[in-house]
Amino acid sequence: MSDDPGRDPATGAAATGGPATTGAPATGAVTYAAAGVDIAAGDEAVRRIRAAAASTARPGVLEGIGGFAGRFALDTARYRHPVLVSSTDGVGTKLLVARATGRYDTVGVDLVAMCVDDLVCLGAEPLFLLDYVAMGHLDAGRLEAIVAGIAAGCRDAGCALLGGETAEHPDAMDVEDVDVAGFAVGVVESGAELGPGRVRPGDVLVGLLSPGLRSNGYSLARHVLLQRAARPLDAPAWEGAGHSLADELLRPSVVYAPAVLAAAAAGGLHACAHVTGGGIPGNLVRVLPPDLDARVRRDAWTPPRIFGEIARLGPVNDEEMLQVFNMGLGMVLVVAADAVDSVLGALAGGAPEVRTAVVGEVVAGSGRVRL
Repeated sequence: MSDDPGRDPATGAAATGGPATTGAPATGAVTYAAAGVDIAAGDEAVRRIRAAAASTARPGVLEGIGGFAGRFALDTARYRHPVLVSSTDGVGTKLLVARATGRYDTVGVDLVAMCVDDLVCLGAEPLFLLDYVAMGHLDAGRLEAIVAGIAAGCRDAGCALLGGETAEHPDAMDVEDVDVAGFAVGVVESGAELGPGRVRPGDVLVGLLSPGLRSNGYSLARHVLLQRAARPLDAPAWEGAGHSLADELLRPSVVYAPAVLAAAAAGGLHACAHVTGGGIPGNLVRVLPPDLDARVRRDAWTPPRIFGEIARLGPVNDEEMLQVFNMGLGMVLVVAADAVDSVLGALAGGAPEVRTAVVGEVVAGSGRVRL
């Protein structure tokens, strides 16, 4: 239990742990609030986010927040031999852009995307997510915005926000500091897992396009755009842009999980790579067997303008860009050649629809990504 007035782990209930105050003198008695932790503010924050968590309810959730732990009933009629899959992630230094602008309504979506889009790389259906929000000083409005984004991401993913924890950490964090992490659980039928063991020569690479940076590479992006180039966040994202640099950098991540599950249901999906830290070469290699290569055609898609701006203003060379950013591909699916049309059809008919491009193929090799 952290030293805070937050939500109990996995429930959202207000926590009351922390240093005891018994034995203090009757006059001028020290309080938890005087030490920097406000239990009343924590209770108010929980009240304000309860509806957001409730909006993500799905089959399997057994109660709302309020107990000591969340309960979820696994559908064993649908999954006869279930394998539980888990993942954890955070938002990273994208939070510094949110802090600089005071806009926290999108970073919760990023958190969900980073977690559940790892789950589906194994073919797992996301079931539920728990969040952890740490602040130097608990601001109920800021927390409400973050959790509203998390709830929106969970609704996009079809998973429940089963609970979480809010921690107020005076002295350990500056007053305006915020950090966000998430923990997701999914399920897949034993034997139906996606991965390198299914990949074959001649498989086709289908890219799921990303309109922006998602939640990776922000340390480099901020260094180039905000420090070296001194670009104001309220200025146009680039010359002639109809939106600000802040709008561009706070663009929420696409949650790809439903699209990947639709592709899997269409048949012929062998593997899936979530393109996060390490870029296309660092993530696509993780789904290749040692005797096959992925040959990626760089001219098969057009990276969003923001990547060109970072490369130009840095300057940042092409190899570095590829190792840090997704370059416009949020996910890469490895699909049997005779199933490409059905997978593309499933992706086009999904909700929300994702944009796609056929970006390469699997060939004989030595477990490398060729770009």
